[in-house]
Amino acid sequence: MISLGVWMAAAAGIGNFVGGLALTARKTWSASLLKVFVALGAGFMLAVAFLEVLPASQQHTTLALPAAFAGYLLVHLFEHGLVPHFHFGEETHHHGEFLTPAGGTGAFVALTLHSFLDGISIASGFLVSFPLGTLLFLAILIHKLPEGFTLASILLLTGRSRRQALGGAAALGVACVAGALAMNAARQWLGLGLALSAGATLYVAASDLLPEANREEGVTLPLTVFGGVLLYLCVHLILRTAL
Repeated sequence: MISLGVWMAAAAGIGNFVGGLALTARKTWSASLLKVFVALGAGFMLAVAFLEVLPASQQHTTLALPAAFAGYLLVHLFEHGLVPHFHFGEETHHHGEFLTPAGGTGAFVALTLHSFLDGISIASGFLVSFPLGTLLFLAILIHKLPEGFTLASILLLTGRSRRQALGGAAALGVACVAGALAMNAARQWLGLGLALSAGATLYVAASDLLPEANREEGVTLPLTVFGGVLLYLCVHLILRTAL
């Protein structure tokens, strides 16, 4: 029987496809909504990682902090060791670092591995409790749309067709489901899975999304990050009260 965590990972993976579809469905696209998602996602994910996932992982393994640090470095390796200068919001920048097929392939590999970790995060959260799984699902879903949008834009910039760009975004969703299935098959490693997901979540929030929000002039997007934290607190309160 397929677990709830796997179903929710599939739902999050659909966000990758929707993000890719949003880009490939039209030739031009305003980045305003994407930037709001980025800022909200940064605040929400930081709150979930620090206040939910790290404490939960420490209850299941004594190696929580080293494993979280490893998760942080792992995402860094995927995104910047394999693909130099990668960052979310790539479609709004025109510096040309991905204008070769090899660069596009590298970005695809990095984001696919990252999406696999997303699936581990969602599944491990639901293995602990419904509220934790829901919070992790929402945190990851918020950045799934920009993630699919970003990969599709990179693939288009490297000369791929719109169909290939959309297929790449869909592959991210498949990787997310694969990560959830792997976590469900290795439940004895739940504590390490939680810790790895905490580190991965922190990296995406603090090193990918937050710099993008702070890149904009003015205070609107930086303050939107706090809106993401407030959103977390509201969802947390609703879940704890209802359950």
